[in-house]
Amino acid sequence: MKKHIPNLITCGNILCGCIGIIHCFEGDLIQAVYWMGLGAIFDFFDGMLARLLKVMGDMGKELDSLADMVTFGVLPAFVLYHLILPLNEIWAFSALLIPLFSGLRLAKFNIDTRQTDSFIGLPTPANALFIGALPFIFLYEPDAANWLRQTWILVTISAVMSLLLVAELPLLALKFKSLDWEANKFRFILIIGAVLLVVVFQVLAIPLIIIWYIVVSVLSQIGQNKP
Repeated sequence: MKKHIPNLITCGNILCGCIGIIHCFEGDLIQAVYWMGLGAIFDFFDGMLARLLKVMGDMGKELDSLADMVTFGVLPAFVLYHLILPLNEIWAFSALLIPLFSGLRLAKFNIDTRQTDSFIGLPTPANALFIGALPFIFLYEPDAANWLRQTWILVTISAVMSLLLVAELPLLALKFKSLDWEANKFRFILIIGAVLLVVVFQVLAIPLIIIWYIVVSVLSQIGQNKP
């Protein structure tokens, strides 16, 4: 019975993605992003439970990727689509790059043996959170919204984030094998910087944290490659 518990949690992730998509078509992007966030919580706990219960297997791995495709591939695409649509009906379809490249990224992840302790390319949940922050910025940060609410900027976000999903870019995974500073200094720097960004920028911090994550990961690679 216990082997089905993580898969049940993963199915909860899929359900959250589907409900979020429904909210997109109803025009309520804020609720859609809330369901995306709930899906991210399920995504965190299914893997953790599988490890704790020692029931990790191929079934759970494949189901997890399918769930991520719905919640962190299709759902953020519809969020971005509905943000671009009032500005330009044709360019709104550029948002569909997100699920296309998310599918490639997830398929690659399942067969790439290099991605056990780190990621190659931006993880789909990080990409989804970046896009999911946009409706909140539009609602609560009018100055930033006036700058972001332009077709070319939103289309550029879709293209750049899609490419980052499949880029040969090593990124940190927040997997602590110990609390040793030297072994985890870049992870600690990432977390401390993220907390400071939230304190200073509040809702604007979410996309900035994703950018910070990429910067710290690159610095980590440079540090490891030093002789």
